[in-house]
Amino acid sequence: MEVSRRRRRKDDLPRAPTWWWWTLVILLVSMETRAVYALDMWWQLGVSGVERWKNHPTYVLGASQPVIGLCAQIKGLSARQLRLCTTYQDHMSSIGRGAKMGIGECQFQFRDRRWNCSTVQDSSVFGPLIQIASREAAFTHAISSAGVVHAVSRSCREGDLASCGCSRARRPKDLHRDWIWGGCGDNIEYGYRFAKAFVDARETERNHPRHSRELARMMMNLHNNEAGRKAVYNYAKVECKCHGVSGSCALKTCWQQLPTFREVGHRLRDRYDGATEIRFNRRGTKLVRKNKNFNKPSKEDLIYLDESPNYCVANPETGSLGTVGRVCDKQSQGMDGCSLMCCGRGYNTFKQKLTERCHCKFYWCCYVKCKTCERVVDVNTCK
Repeated sequence: MEVSRRRRRKDDLPRAPTWWWWTLVILLVSMETRAVYALDMWWQLGVSGVERWKNHPTYVLGASQPVIGLCAQIKGLSARQLRLCTTYQDHMSSIGRGAKMGIGECQFQFRDRRWNCSTVQDSSVFGPLIQIASREAAFTHAISSAGVVHAVSRSCREGDLASCGCSRARRPKDLHRDWIWGGCGDNIEYGYRFAKAFVDARETERNHPRHSRELARMMMNLHNNEAGRKAVYNYAKVECKCHGVSGSCALKTCWQQLPTFREVGHRLRDRYDGATEIRFNRRGTKLVRKNKNFNKPSKEDLIYLDESPNYCVANPETGSLGTVGRVCDKQSQGMDGCSLMCCGRGYNTFKQKLTERCHCKFYWCCYVKCKTCERVVDVNTCK
């Protein structure tokens, strides 16, 4: 009797309405989705080892049906990018190689600056930095987009992609009439079109209201993506090879050649230094320069919305790692100098012993023999 009364009392307790729990679950899922969309980026293809998928069985056999599961393994792809991945699976290795080239070139160009393009161990690659619409975010978008153009264009030339081959660019009008326009050039036209479709897909698949922060950031990213592609496309070169007896160069065969990616990196770093701060126009539908005293940015220039954060001190909210412990040059007056790199905090100096090859001599035939030398150098690090 007592047991039944206890059960009755327990059953009589008021229950929380079921709809409240479902509302909470849906809210949490939607918040998580927005956070993932904001942080996950396709750039992580450059650090996730996409090259190994070239040997994937479904890729080698050329399955008639797209293997969605293979593309689903890639974090950071938007819905439209995922569809492109399933349609052009053989392109993903090239995209990954382009992303890797972009990350490496970014780190090279900024190796002597307070922000050195450092990466983090997650699918955002650059951490909270990408959520700030700064010069640095503008450069990362541009260099990664340029990397995809460069890598896909070269893959077409090398015959790695089923949907493209050698360049079909027209013969330049100023090319010597006796020279042959042929060979197998880099297919920059195809690389540009595919990079535009893939990279911009993330930005264009959502609609945003006028004057909204999301619309401004979308337009900024699209502009900088295009600036990166232009840094490759507009600077293609004509490369020629001589023919003739004993290299007399009586005849030449010429073709379209990509600029080196180091040249692309230098060009985009100059654009970074001269980037233009922008804002909405009155209608909230177009980005215009904030300061009318500066020139109007072209399609090759970089633009940004926010000032760069302080990179002198570590701040996990902005992604800044600070400059404590960074190596600096006490003789330099540039950004790599201790006065600027260390932000006025001073620097420490210690001795370091270096072991290197020296007094190398060539012996016939055919090897080089070197001695091992040691020297002591001063190394300066920021306090």
